[in-house]
Amino acid sequence: MRFIARRRAPVALPARLATLTAGVSLVCSLCGCGGQATPAASAAETAESVVLTASQLRSVTVQAVVEHRFSLERETVGTIGFNEDRAVEVSPPYQGRIAALFAKAGDHVRKGQLLFTIDSPDLVQAESTLISAAGVLKLTTAALERARGLYTIQGIAQKDYQQAVSDQQAAEGAYKAARDAVRIFGKSDGEIDRIEARRRIEPQMPVASPIDGVVTARHAAPGRLVQPGGSPAPYSVADVSSKWLLADAPEADLAALRLGQAVDVKVLAYPDRTFRGHITNIAEAVDPDTRRVTVRSQVDDPKDELRAQMFATFTVHVGGPTPAVAVPDGAVVREGDGSMTVWVTTDDRRFTRRTVRIGQQQDGFIQVVAGLRLGERIAASSALFISNAAVQGAAD
Repeated sequence: MRFIARRRAPVALPARLATLTAGVSLVCSLCGCGGQATPAASAAETAESVVLTASQLRSVTVQAVVEHRFSLERETVGTIGFNEDRAVEVSPPYQGRIAALFAKAGDHVRKGQLLFTIDSPDLVQAESTLISAAGVLKLTTAALERARGLYTIQGIAQKDYQQAVSDQQAAEGAYKAARDAVRIFGKSDGEIDRIEARRRIEPQMPVASPIDGVVTARHAAPGRLVQPGGSPAPYSVADVSSKWLLADAPEADLAALRLGQAVDVKVLAYPDRTFRGHITNIAEAVDPDTRRVTVRSQVDDPKDELRAQMFATFTVHVGGPTPAVAVPDGAVVREGDGSMTVWVTTDDRRFTRRTVRIGQQQDGFIQVVAGLRLGERIAASSALFISNAAVQGAAD
């Protein structure tokens, strides 16, 4: 059986449908759209441009793009620490047990002020030697006086007189050495004289602060055994009028850093304050893992407001100010894709979004590297408000 495909004859449109089609054709011929429907504006176009009402314009400041002088800077982060050139850990020069404490953490102390005392067996031995040497010196001095009198009247031989002189000189040398040994333990000349006069041992060795400063830590307690170089030291004292800032600068910034360059330091505890300092050391090696170099700065802190281990922002002034195109802080909007935009206007009513490339931010201004020209008018404030209005208009 054979099947033969046949062409079907066109079917006539119903009269009503034909009338509607003709009407649409007539309208399209009048507007010139060629029969294709065209919306007044796409959603994308609406989001890139917006016309503000009079009430909305009252919250927006419009001004021309200006020129601002930006200092050449490098910025990174770091931590505050004590100035180790003015900080010491105080330990006794000899081993012993702590007998008494005379300062606590946070106290301001002067150089030579007593911090603690220890019972030292070495001090006991030194004082015993001093008392013995003082007694021997007294005895040999008296013997020399007798020998000198006898020698004058030829009551003794010359060699006996010379032996008495030698014994007295040896005793005097031993006595001076014994006094110096006791003085090493922190005893004053008055205390040493008292030990000699009373012939009584004072076993407690005083340990004083070697600098003016603040007690930053105390790890001492009565009865605790301490020794030279022990960790932790019984006391830590630091001059807190200056601090160190240790920051890790990117390797790429190394060529711009120099000793003595001015540094601005900001910390979270004082957001409206800027502490001043200067670079004192740049590490000789770069960290192989982070590719950063440690930069140390000395920061002035006369009121002792900074604290060790504070997180800080570190800004280095690496060059003089240079002019550049700039806009106020409130003129730039960070978009969801990370790009930066501003709103440009020619009639102070219609605003058009424009993508820009920014640089430094200083003194309330943001440097615009590309995307704007001097004199163009922009929304200097409430740029985020305009962005929200544009999105709302696109949604409507």
